Amino acid sequence: MALATRRQTFRLYPSKAQQKALLSARRLHCYLYNACVAHRKAEYKLHRRTVTYLEQQNLLPEFKKVWTEFAQLHSQALQATVKRVDFAYQRFFQGLSEKPKCKSIRRYSGWTYPAKSGWKVNSTGKHSTVTLNDLGITLKMRGQAKHWGVPTTLTIVYKPSQRQWFASFTVAVDIPEPKFGSQSDLRYESIVAYDLGTETALTLFDGAEFREITNPRFTQRSEEKIRKVARLKRRKRAPKKGIKASRRWKKVNRRESQLKAKVARQRRDWQHKVTSEIASRYDIGVTEKLNTKAMTRSAKGKGKKRKAGLNKSILSVGFGTLNQMITYKIEQKGGLVLILPTQTLKPSQRCPQCGAVHKEWADLSNRYHGCSDCGFEVARDRGSVIVLYNVATNRQPGLGTSLVSLGCLSTTSKSCGAMKQLGQRKRLKSCRQANGAEETPSAYAVG
Repeated sequence: MALATRRQTFRLYPSKAQQKALLSARRLHCYLYNACVAHRKAEYKLHRRTVTYLEQQNLLPEFKKVWTEFAQLHSQALQATVKRVDFAYQRFFQGLSEKPKCKSIRRYSGWTYPAKSGWKVNSTGKHSTVTLNDLGITLKMRGQAKHWGVPTTLTIVYKPSQRQWFASFTVAVDIPEPKFGSQSDLRYESIVAYDLGTETALTLFDGAEFREITNPRFTQRSEEKIRKVARLKRRKRAPKKGIKASRRWKKVNRRESQLKAKVARQRRDWQHKVTSEIASRYDIGVTEKLNTKAMTRSAKGKGKKRKAGLNKSILSVGFGTLNQMITYKIEQKGGLVLILPTQTLKPSQRCPQCGAVHKEWADLSNRYHGCSDCGFEVARDRGSVIVLYNVATNRQPGLGTSLVSLGCLSTTSKSCGAMKQLGQRKRLKSCRQANGAEETPSAYAVG
């Protein structure tokens, strides 16, 4: 058995007095976040010096002596808030996000207890209570975890659109070892290849039959309602510097947030139902690696509106979330997920029958492919899943289409995993190269 970390969320039901304590703690953590951001900005502006996380963490004891209201909060929770600022600046330095700014209380969701101290959960995975030692309150919570183990961290989250509190735990759970030791152990009847799309959300092929799951388009179905509410909100007095928002603006803004939250819940519910059904039927999943962030990047110039529509369809399906859910649900039962490299394999441009690569098939408007070499004809999405399935079962013709040549399996492979193991493999490789050792062959999904 191997250990893995899963996140389980429960809804909290605080009393009025407990809710007041939670709001006060959330406000203090927001103040600390803003103080850390202001500190970094001031130091760089005055002295051209970058403040590190350790410097700000070491200042916390003195900070609590001056601002005594922070003394009641748990020290590790305060350190986690300081660390959140550091993460935001790291993302900014890497070009992944904008420069961190001070947040209003409306946009600050909650705080984290990064270790097992400062709180205690009295639950076996269903309902019960959680105690926050620093606030001196015990909160009722409801919910049921699909997988429960040893809780390691706790995050308290407030959602203004729903006016609800949630407790989000990271739990160390046991995962069975993969059932398959090598490529020869793959049970072909339990393999499914799946391709993500916009018109058809999922196209699946298990070697015998195709199955297509249509895009529910939750975003598009609620778009008109959200647009009407947004028009109403523009007519109200919005919050500006030195000007408070009107009550009517707050009311309409809450309505808009509720509509968007409903769309998100609908999408999440649909994703869980679809992925659970797939994971229950198959032991091995085969898909291609997708860079969702690059695929949904905003276009400029000609074709801007068309690209915006494509982005909306991709985000409505939730490519990244679907892949993550299928992966962890199949692995949770001891199965495997093969993530094949798109740029090397080119499944949407490769003929499933002869293996020829046709560059003209890269055009997304071409939804039906006919191979000029062998005459094979197939729909675009179905052709992609056939290629993925053939590669997993070693039946795909064409140079460089075997699992070994793609780097997904080796002759000494013991198991197969997903992107997290790939990161571990890369880190292990760099350490061994630094120590002058050779890399040990492994069998993880490739990037």
